[in-house]
Amino acid sequence: MSNHSDDELEGIPPPTIHNGDPESTIKIMLATDNHIGYNERDPIRGQDSINAFKEILQLAVKHDVDFILLAGDLFHENRPSRDCLYQVMALLREYTLGDRPIQIELLSDPNDGKAAGYSFPAINYEDPNLNIAIPVFSIHGNHDDPQGAGPEGALCALDMLSVTGLINYMGKIDLPLNDAEAQNTGIAIRPVLLRKGNTRLGLYGVGNVKDQRMHFELRSNRVRMYMPKDKDDWFNILLIHQNRVAHGPQQSVPEGMFDDSIDLIVWGHEHDCRIIPEPVAGKRYYITQPGSSVATSLADGESLEKHVALLTIHGKEFQLTPIPLRGVRPFVIDDVNLAEAAEKEGFDLNDKIEIAKYLKNKVNELIDKANEQWDERNARAIAEGEPELPRPLPLVRLKVDTTDVSEMSNPVRFGQEFQGRLANPRDVLTFHRSKKSATRGTKVKADQPELSIDDPELSVAEKLSKVRVQTLVREYLAAQELQLLGEVGMSDAIEMFVDKDDPHAIQTHVSTALRSLMKGVQANGAEVDPENIGDIVEKVREEQEQNYKERREEKPSKGKVTSDVPRFHIAFRLLIALPGSGQGEDRGRVRRLHGLDDDGR
Repeated sequence: MSNHSDDELEGIPPPTIHNGDPESTIKIMLATDNHIGYNERDPIRGQDSINAFKEILQLAVKHDVDFILLAGDLFHENRPSRDCLYQVMALLREYTLGDRPIQIELLSDPNDGKAAGYSFPAINYEDPNLNIAIPVFSIHGNHDDPQGAGPEGALCALDMLSVTGLINYMGKIDLPLNDAEAQNTGIAIRPVLLRKGNTRLGLYGVGNVKDQRMHFELRSNRVRMYMPKDKDDWFNILLIHQNRVAHGPQQSVPEGMFDDSIDLIVWGHEHDCRIIPEPVAGKRYYITQPGSSVATSLADGESLEKHVALLTIHGKEFQLTPIPLRGVRPFVIDDVNLAEAAEKEGFDLNDKIEIAKYLKNKVNELIDKANEQWDERNARAIAEGEPELPRPLPLVRLKVDTTDVSEMSNPVRFGQEFQGRLANPRDVLTFHRSKKSATRGTKVKADQPELSIDDPELSVAEKLSKVRVQTLVREYLAAQELQLLGEVGMSDAIEMFVDKDDPHAIQTHVSTALRSLMKGVQANGAEVDPENIGDIVEKVREEQEQNYKERREEKPSKGKVTSDVPRFHIAFRLLIALPGSGQGEDRGRVRRLHGLDDDGR
């Protein structure tokens, strides 16, 4: 996070433009984390993400911007549905194509990054067959990153939009073909160089990669930015999509490790809106974090009002203007401690009816608060000449501390009373208990060990709400004492299955691991003592596990396996379906390879 507190930032005047010439002023619409397709099957919230994207495009037209800049996660899924693709393509065609003249001149090679084997350029408004009114530049995020290994290499949804001429896809990293090449390549970032009047702008984008790799590349000074010789005369923007908040060792990207020639970093992936540019200690650049345009989790950061940013650049000066997204569904969040409330209100902690009555009153208060926020937002817009919008059902989350409460009502049944008044009646409540060892005022540090699924102080619901998929998978596999498959490789395969919806990830890993294991056993000699085969298999497995870990650390990832909303139910169903008996079956395959019967003969 930034080294400056909120109080310190209040005393620092934000960057601004003094006496800018309109002919040399570049206007850009900044947005990130649109997550189109999130919850698309929900009858109430299904269109929230696409409606927010539509509003962003309308604002771009209204403010007459030169182009739109997106910092990743345009789509919520790696493989968006046909309906998502259809609506996004239709909106881009509706609002970004037309006869409006493009006033920004491309100075870099228009063919840099174009589709191999085809003649059309990478930058759509340089194509004489297309009429582009507002160019859109975008990097990929961790949700819509390239996947696969076909003849064209790893592809993502942005590649589809790019070849249709609707989006200019930048920041796609060329992955090394082998481990030896990976040792020397690092990350190369080539710019899109633009000019308007006397203002020259360099756009540098790098799509999401694993935080561990990005951290290593930055620390090793292996991130190469191809800049013009007179780079200090350019205004340089860097788009990234990484963790900004530390979730563990090397599971975030430090703010102060980027090139000193950068003027502004547009930070994607973090969903809380922090558009006002924040300085970085010891650096000359600023960071802006537009945040998401739709709430993908009922967390505190998502409850902040959603904005996009209008970035204005003149020479080396810039300014950022937050623009609220007035059509976004209002979301309010609060927390209550039942023990403290019972003492204050005078109800019995053992009386479920009294507790439910108290919680219903709190939820009603939050609904009224959300509706008031919407009405105030509407009133401001009407005063500015905008049309009135109908009030949508709000999102409400009440976090309930149930410490010292023996039994609670079913939260789903509780929410049924708010059908027709809330957009999320099934999960309006979330329960948690305070740890006995925790003291008031204790600050939770980000680098503390991950929560264990065996923590005896937590209920099953609390474990599901707090434990990360990686922890769940790792501890489950460790408890199985795998005899043939390595824990790390199997864990990666399961995470790929859960987070990337790759149905072949586990099967591919198991097949590859068993073939490699068999070759390793064969390499120990043609004759194998039946009594020693277990030791040989264990030795080969450990060697392969170590080799896999080394390759894993060296090999660049095609994408960061993470999710804003952990899919524990999928992970649990998957782990439950993993049969322990399969170990004996696989071991039998190895024994039969050497002509041995199941009893060792």
